[in-house]
Order: sequence, then structure tokens, then C-alpha cells
Amino acid sequence: MIDLRSIHTPADIRSMSVDGLQELCDSLRTVLIEKLGHHGGHVGPNLGFLEPTVALHYVFNTPVDKIVFDVSHQTYVHKMLTGRIRAFLDPAHYDDVTGYTNPGESEYDLFTVGHTSTAVSLAGGMAKARDMMGGSENVIAVVGDGSLSGGEAFEGLDYGATLGSNLIVVVNDNDMSIAENHGGLYDNLRRLRSTDGKSENNYFRTLGFDYIYVPYGNDIRSLVEAFRKVRDIDHPVVVHLNTQKGKGYAPAETRREFFHYQAPFDIATGELISISCTETYDDIFAGHMLDRMAADPRIAVITAGTPGVLGFTPERRQKAGRQFIDVGIAEQEAVALASGMARAGARPVFGVVSSFLQRAYDQLSQDVAINGTPVVLNIFYGSVAGMTDVTHLGWFDIPLVANIPGWIFLAPTCKAEYLAMLDWAIDQTRYPVAILTPNNLTCDDSTNYSIGYDDIDSNVVSHRGREVAIIGAGNCFVTAQAAAGILAGKGIDTTVINPRFLSGLDTRLLESLKKDHKLVITLEDGALDGGYGEKIARYYGDSDMKVLCFGVSKQFRDRYSIPALLEECTLTPDTVARAVLNALTTR
Repeated sequence: MIDLRSIHTPADIRSMSVDGLQELCDSLRTVLIEKLGHHGGHVGPNLGFLEPTVALHYVFNTPVDKIVFDVSHQTYVHKMLTGRIRAFLDPAHYDDVTGYTNPGESEYDLFTVGHTSTAVSLAGGMAKARDMMGGSENVIAVVGDGSLSGGEAFEGLDYGATLGSNLIVVVNDNDMSIAENHGGLYDNLRRLRSTDGKSENNYFRTLGFDYIYVPYGNDIRSLVEAFRKVRDIDHPVVVHLNTQKGKGYAPAETRREFFHYQAPFDIATGELISISCTETYDDIFAGHMLDRMAADPRIAVITAGTPGVLGFTPERRQKAGRQFIDVGIAEQEAVALASGMARAGARPVFGVVSSFLQRAYDQLSQDVAINGTPVVLNIFYGSVAGMTDVTHLGWFDIPLVANIPGWIFLAPTCKAEYLAMLDWAIDQTRYPVAILTPNNLTCDDSTNYSIGYDDIDSNVVSHRGREVAIIGAGNCFVTAQAAAGILAGKGIDTTVINPRFLSGLDTRLLESLKKDHKLVITLEDGALDGGYGEKIARYYGDSDMKVLCFGVSKQFRDRYSIPALLEECTLTPDTVARAVLNALTTR
């Protein structure tokens, strides 16, 4: 086994023989599986792109030659070869690097990228700048087959083919996205694989690219040969690799969807080390939607390549049949498709990760809101307590959707209210409705959550007090209740409000608070700028009411501590209570 500590830059592997590269790959795979088993992460993508990564750095003169990775969740080996091996060998340093490319870590990382279908456009831009400034370096875009379904990937290929200069697009084709691929493009990729790249019907050649096919995309010798052929090429070319997702780890090769990304697991068996018995909202959503779909053939669930986020396992997808629709990694298509379905009388529900929804802003506005189609969005991970990578932050959805005219944005506080809102959104046909999946599972049994939501923008007062009102939106409602409890112990009888609707204001309630309240606190699990609290502050702007808005400040954060951020943003019961006491004291 090669001592990986001796590898500091890709130059350290370029003196190796091709046979030596295979030994290097074996050593890298052993270390990678060890870290993934103990730490978790993107398993299948990194094991499957191990040999191509080694071959790329062996053949090309990085960092002079530029490699742009799509999504960049397959770059663990790239990091191992570019001076960051300690983060893979030493458990105490496992978190020294991010799970994606990061220019702050290394000059070999060109962009911070966590969304898909971007690499060809970014690389095309670098190639164009090189040509304008008289450079001669190779520019390589690495894109997975699943990413090709995104519209930006087509746009990048469409323009890149016209550059007339060096642009190398490496297509990592393992016949998988997160789950199975969907779309007509993939029939062409399968035809290319089955004909050893010789099919006359070639998507890439049709666009204008030269083309090379590598049938054994995990064979280091074949990869080195292919990359040497295209190094310093003077025109755009696609190198199509047929790889194995999860290569070299049997459980990941067998359960490719399960091991796309996974928590720590037993390396010997592939079983998860810790399995939560807590009910989760992906299971709640999937179970409820299966029941609704079974009772009504008009109802369909749509995903843009992330069925697991929605709780739709392969078994559930099979049960749902044609009422479950996976458009591939194409959020724009998902939203526009849903609008078309709704206009034709179907009841589509698009389940989407919060940070991926922003990829379809134009469709949310143009294709849905302007046309008033009753699309239902179910937003997952829209929370400070969601994913913490800078590329996957879930706190921009409230400003994003709630400020588009026509959209109804609902923020349930618990499971019962969530299901009531979901049913209402599906059954009504007047509005497009977005629902922010909550974190809290426990509900107040004394509250009737099935009262319906036809009274648009109406809030619910869970307790009426005096002087101070706390409006806790969605996940923050339990925080508002707990803060009120702390204040009650100090003799302050606080009004607690569940706003339910974040796209509008209950002006009658807000006006009534002027009679016996002097302080209103707003809490939201999202960005302050453009958020719900600003609407409240604007309403009271010409009055004597003091308003304090608490949420997340407008900035990108990476791998933050959730408890620390909640504390910093005044979104814990104690910090909210202190803010109230301080405001009352200093008035």
C-alpha cells in the first residue's frame, strides 16, 4: 500500500508508472472507504470517480490546466491528491475540508459548487477568457450523466461546442443520478454504451463536439490513454466514460441509490451504524401522498431527481406507478410541468429541497403565479436546522416564494397542521401553494388543525396576553411558546401567535394589538431580508408599536453549528425572552 502522506500535489504521482497508478488507486480506495464508513458522506460518486480523478491529475498539468467539477460531490479523491490528504487519514481532521470544491481550501478548486449542471458553462467561460487573453491551458469540465438533464448543462454544451478551441468535457456515465436517470437523453447514452460509442445517433456529436468513448471508465490504463489523446486538443471534445457508481465497495455497487450519500456505516456489512426510530417528515409525506394518490387518480407527486428526500423509496415509487414523476435533475421542468398538469385538471405536488427551488424562480413567477395555476410545492430542509453546507442553505425560501404575487406560503408548526395544510392545498384550486415542511412532530392536542385555510392570511392566537406579542412562524412557534413561558415566570403575560400564512398579513389582528400591546417580536426560521418579519415591521412603521424581527442575517455560512447560529440569531427561548426584557427595560 502506497504511503499517501507522501503525496502533496499531483506532481508527486506523475513520475509513477501506469501500473503504479493502480496501486495508488487501491490505496486511495481503502482510505476513502475507511473515512466514509466512520464519517459518512457521498459514497457512490467518489468511489466511482476515483480512477478518472487519478488519471486526470496524472495526464494534465493541474493547477495550470483547469478542472471544473459539476456538483463537486465527487471530489474527495481530488482533495486527497491536492494537499489535503490529512483530512482523510486522521479522524481528528476529517472535518478540515468541505464535501465540495472550495477555492478557500486550495488553488486546485476553482468554484464553490453544490448544485448540478453548472460545470460545462463555468468551464466554457474559463475557456473563452483563456482565448481572449492568449492562454494555452487545457480546460476540463467534469459532469455526471445525471447532471445532463439540467437545462444549464444543455446550454453550456450548446455554446461550448461553438468555441472552436480547447474545451474537454468529461462525461461520467454510470447510468445513475441519485436514483435512476429519467429522460429521453438517457436512451441515447444507453445506445452509445451498447454500441461501444459507435452509434450514429450521438447527442454530443449532434451538438458539434468531437467524441471519444471509454467503455471501462474505471480502468486506469484506458483512462490515461484517452486523456492523453485529448490533452492540448484544439477543439471541443467529449470524453464519455462508462463508470461504476460505488466501484470497489460491494454494498455501494449493489445498493447504488442508498449509498449515493450516507451516514456512517459498518464497513463490513454496509449497514448503518445508527438508525433513528423517530418518525420523519419524508416518511410522513410519502405515506400520506400514497394514500391520497390511491384515492384520487388526479393526484401526482413530482421530484427533480431527489426521490429519497420525499421518502419515495424504490418500493414506494413502484406502488405509486405513473402518479410518481421523476423529471431528472431539472427543477425548471418540474415547476412548469406541474403548472401544465394543474391547468389540465390534475393535482400535482412538487416535493423539492429548499436550496434547489431557487433554480426555478422564473417558472415560479412566469409559469405558475402569472397564470394562477394551483400548483402545490412541498419544501424540504427549509430551516436553519437543515443542511449546513454553504451550497445547500435552507433559509432563503420565504423571501424567494412568499414575495411572488399570487403564491400562498404556509408555515405549519407540527405534523397535524402540516397534514391539514397539505390536504387543503391539494383540494383547493384557486391558488398556487407552498408549504414549508416543519421540524416539530408534537402538536398541541387542544388545537383544531383541520379547520381549513380558506380565510387567507388569518393568524391563530394560541394565547392572548397584554403588552408583548410574539409571532412565531412555522418552526419558530414552539420557540415563541417556550419564550412566553419564561416571561410568564417573570410576570409578563405574552400573546403568542401562529401566523400560518407568510405571504400576507392578518391586518385585523395586527391592528387589534395596538390597543393593549407596545412590543411585537417576530421569529422566523429563515432570512430576515425580504422575510416575514419585515412585513410586520412595515405595517407598524407609522405607529408607536415597537417591532423586533429575529431570523438569519443576509450572508452565506458554511458548516455552521446549528445551536450556535440559533443563539446568535435570537431564535432560542432564552435569547428571545432576554430580548423582550431588554426592550421593555430600555423603552
